[in-house]
Amino acid sequence: MPEPLRLGVLGCANIARAFVRDVAASPAVKVMAVASRDATKAAAFAGTFGIPRHHGRYDALLADPGIDAIYLPLPNSLHAEWAIKAAEAGKHVLSEKPLALNRAEAVAMFDAARRAGVMLLEAYPWWFQPATRDLVGLLQGGAIGTPRFVHAAFGFTLANPTHNIRLKPELGGGALLDAGSYPMSLIRLVMGEAPTSVRADASWAPTGVDIALTATLNFPGGRRAQLQCAMDAATYRRALIVGDAGVIETEFLNHTSPLPQGNAWGHLPSQMRVRRGIANNVPFEPVHSATGSGFRFAAEAFAKVVAERDTAAIERAAAASIDIAATLEALAASARQRREVEVERA
Repeated sequence: MPEPLRLGVLGCANIARAFVRDVAASPAVKVMAVASRDATKAAAFAGTFGIPRHHGRYDALLADPGIDAIYLPLPNSLHAEWAIKAAEAGKHVLSEKPLALNRAEAVAMFDAARRAGVMLLEAYPWWFQPATRDLVGLLQGGAIGTPRFVHAAFGFTLANPTHNIRLKPELGGGALLDAGSYPMSLIRLVMGEAPTSVRADASWAPTGVDIALTATLNFPGGRRAQLQCAMDAATYRRALIVGDAGVIETEFLNHTSPLPQGNAWGHLPSQMRVRRGIANNVPFEPVHSATGSGFRFAAEAFAKVVAERDTAAIERAAAASIDIAATLEALAASARQRREVEVERA
């Protein structure tokens, strides 16, 4: 086993707490430091999770010689700034989704990482789930033929709406960036490229951010996708992938458990099934995958590409992240302008 990747956590948000909790038992990564702009908060966070060091400034964490990489769970509007600063400080970066607010930011972030010789990876937990490996295997193995249509959706009821950062436009809030980035990441995985154009309609919160959004995405060859997201609905997460020879249905969950009743953190078994055929009387087959925390899977995958200097894997992920950022940018513009918008493609 190589030495564990020494991680620093840039911020003390609730998602950082779940991340640190879930990676604590991993032999591949070790959280060595945490930073907050509130030194008292950083000290309390470190004490709760047994983290050796804490810092009262973000730049102090980047200067810490005892860490190799940072986990970046800051608000969406701060991802580009601090990912670039971390790269310039020689730290690898595992960034929470969405990676960036637009395509230009995403390109600048990867350019900075390449110049510095460090790895940058966007951390959609579901991307690293064993179920996603099985999904990719079905697609690449021709189980449903060529994907022609994808419908992907994710939504929930927003907790504490009065103070929730997801409703603050200056912090990159809104359903599209927060929830919609998940189905967008699945659509990109299935289609393998960015759409050519999009048309979106949204409902708006009093703060000006989108509270719900529905969109159609157009791809070369007449392929299409539909994306739906919301922050004012019961929790739902589902994708339908229709090929010319079959169908896949999946929940594409971030975190999974083998327990039907769920584990202590509410993680449930992931549901996925495949129909290998075009007729209605062809039965669906359940797909059973290994389970666990997507945070841990993502951190361990990140540690592996860093240890192996697997730039090819990073570049594949970078291409997907840039396409996702470009499409989210076009979707936001389409919803505001109420018209079809072309997507910037490489």
